[in-house]
Amino acid sequence: MLGRQSSAIVWRTAHRADSATMASYARVPVVNALTDDFHPCQLLADLQTVQERLGSPAGVRVAFVGDGACNMGNSPGARRRHRRTARHRGRTSRFPSRPPTWSERARVIAKDTGGSVVIGTDPVAAVTDAQVVVTDTWVSMGREEEAVERLELFAPYGVTSDLLAHAVPEAIVLHCLPAYRGKEISAEVIDGPQSAVWDEAENRRHAQKAILAWLLEHS
Repeated sequence: MLGRQSSAIVWRTAHRADSATMASYARVPVVNALTDDFHPCQLLADLQTVQERLGSPAGVRVAFVGDGACNMGNSPGARRRHRRTARHRGRTSRFPSRPPTWSERARVIAKDTGGSVVIGTDPVAAVTDAQVVVTDTWVSMGREEEAVERLELFAPYGVTSDLLAHAVPEAIVLHCLPAYRGKEISAEVIDGPQSAVWDEAENRRHAQKAILAWLLEHS
């Protein structure tokens, strides 16, 4: 029904398999606006923001700090079009919900593009010399029952001024929002001069308009 009454379907849903099922029946483009596994539209907005601020995503060292098993942690390594050539992660392994295949796929992509992937538990090591520092909420939608345990577990991974000092001086900070000041990111960082969060939020609109324009032109 939706496929017959629309030119494209943009869907946020918990399970990636549901969006694939929708696409198999709808016969119109189906855009994954967010699932538990991936957030590809946000990733495009992030790449646009990096390009605006740093000139090009190519050759940029990116540190993802926090729960690396979330959809934003998975997204950069999930598509061959990913062009970031170096990526460091500071994360804990207590919530190892990332399928090993995503990490392995990220390494294959990095090898093809001349980059590298490092997964570790030391946030300082991850951020050292990074040009882009990325974080996300520690309690994603649907995991509210884990909030107390997660907030305690991930406390050492908050992006603070002290942690950011290990990045290069011109480093920018990204967060897909909503953010929780004083938890995964401090107020002084998200509201500070190195924050590109508000440009990133605006670019969601521009990147997603581009996705729809491209799909409608080619479908």
